[in-house]
Amino acid sequence: MDISKEWYRSEFIRHESPLPHTPVETEFNEYLAIAEGNLEYIKKNHLKDSFQNPVGKGILSENKLQNMRYHFVVSTAMITRYCVMNGMELEKAYNLSDFYIQKMDKCSTISEIADLHDTMCFDYCHKMNALKKSEILSKPVVLCMDYIYGHIHSRITIKQLAEYTNLSESYLSKLFCREIGMPVSTYITLQKIEKAKNLLSYSDYPLADIANYLAFSSQSHFIQVFQKHVGMTPHKYRNRHFRNNWEDLSANEKNIRD
Repeated sequence: MDISKEWYRSEFIRHESPLPHTPVETEFNEYLAIAEGNLEYIKKNHLKDSFQNPVGKGILSENKLQNMRYHFVVSTAMITRYCVMNGMELEKAYNLSDFYIQKMDKCSTISEIADLHDTMCFDYCHKMNALKKSEILSKPVVLCMDYIYGHIHSRITIKQLAEYTNLSESYLSKLFCREIGMPVSTYITLQKIEKAKNLLSYSDYPLADIANYLAFSSQSHFIQVFQKHVGMTPHKYRNRHFRNNWEDLSANEKNIRD
């Protein structure tokens, strides 16, 4: 199949209306930051708005939604390979890639794909961050972090963690604080708050249900702790983020129809 004429015509059209691509170094810096578990860099430089911004991106399809799908696959494939090269287990990395691409395949709007892309990037970055920390953290602390992650919906005590790691409560408390830089109780609370923020942003579960799911003693206690760490009430946080998500969704659906 000879497509030379079509290619030359395409080159001519692009020359008349040039759309410069993002420098490759910028993309590589983002992939490397994720692979190194650099959460601060990703929080500052890898937001949803940047992914769905067409400036600097190639036109892989004239259909805007399909174009976003292709870019999602390319981004996921590159991030996966960077993470493998930086120590992530190959099967784990590729299974994660398959999971997110299959999830993306079910998205029906640009905003949904952009949201999922952010989730995918942060997930890889968090896993690489944990991997890097595990190389310098002691085994008991890594076990504690894994236990907390797996039991975030339960009430977790230092006694439980001490029994899980076969250490005394006082020794484990000092070890955890020295290596993580905060008390165990603070770390547990922050992990619960992060989970609450996700639930408030992407679900319509009542505050009482979220408080119960995350094992807070009461809804009022949940509100008090959330406000202390986030700087606003859960209700205000949901109004700000949940509404924005749906406004973005509606706006992009309108753009696709237009």
